[in-house]
Amino acid sequence: MKIAILAPVAWRTPPRHYGPWEQMAGNLAEGLAAKGLDVTLFATADSVTTGRLSSICAKGYEEDPDADAKVNECMHISYLMEQAGDFDIIHNHFDFLPLTYSRLIKTPMITTIHGFSSPKILPVYQRYNDRVSYVSISNADRAPNLEYAATVYNGINPADFAFEPSPDDYLLYYGRIHPDKGTHEAIQIALHTKRRLIIAGIVQDEAYYLEKVKPYIDEEQIQYIGPVGGRQRSELLGRAQALLHPILFNEPFGLSVAEAMHCGTPVIAFNKGSMPELIADRKTGFLVNNIIEASAAVEDLSLITRRDCHLHASNKFTAEKMVEAYSALYERLALSH
Repeated sequence: MKIAILAPVAWRTPPRHYGPWEQMAGNLAEGLAAKGLDVTLFATADSVTTGRLSSICAKGYEEDPDADAKVNECMHISYLMEQAGDFDIIHNHFDFLPLTYSRLIKTPMITTIHGFSSPKILPVYQRYNDRVSYVSISNADRAPNLEYAATVYNGINPADFAFEPSPDDYLLYYGRIHPDKGTHEAIQIALHTKRRLIIAGIVQDEAYYLEKVKPYIDEEQIQYIGPVGGRQRSELLGRAQALLHPILFNEPFGLSVAEAMHCGTPVIAFNKGSMPELIADRKTGFLVNNIIEASAAVEDLSLITRRDCHLHASNKFTAEKMVEAYSALYERLALSH
């Protein structure tokens, strides 16, 4: 079976720091290649894979000031679709645009829906309901008028996230700085509990950062260190007393939640979206509803055993489990065609 994995081209695959969709496409490609499957990863030319790499875009458009996002996306998607006949399965991690090719090619397509950026994109998914096999990344993130082939949780590479039994004295906010992700709320939790907070991630909303985040950064109690990747990411997650995840939207998954727990770090999250599927309440963290409840949870962190957090993530959110689930889906889809 020849499989094409279509990654986004905003960032390199795997990303140097931010880029969750690219990360999952990369983890899947590596896992499939390790199983001996014939995998071609369609990603930027500077991407890294043990499988076959095919590219038409030199670098991610978020990392190349001369790149035009729409041009790169158009070139990248069409580059794969022009070769569609060479593959038995196309696995799309690129949102809704590749769906528009699905009636023009014979190769069956799987699309992992990594979240809906807006209800306005739903008509595209609805139009290709009968042609594309949709996969959700949590049961919470399913549109009622779409048909799904499976739910497959995102899987992390355990080798990238070491278990840390002895944390330091800081709380951590790890994610893009945007109102949806609750950076300001994380700061308020730290101030309420008089704890040190480290903020790590890209600034996705500059106005929000300047108004709601930057005024609180004193480099003592509240510290912002920018985007973090590689070994530093594992160390930062593992040494935290807790990951604060006070989201204000129905998050489809929350990769940092799984990564933190794998390191042994409990997660305090607002109870929205997929959080009840990721966190075992009062065993691997706390599901709360507001800043006051989150602040109380910080004081109860001694109730959580870090080994329980690690075992929970190891049992549910590994790349190996993700690869097994997708491999079974590929076989099923191939038989039906």
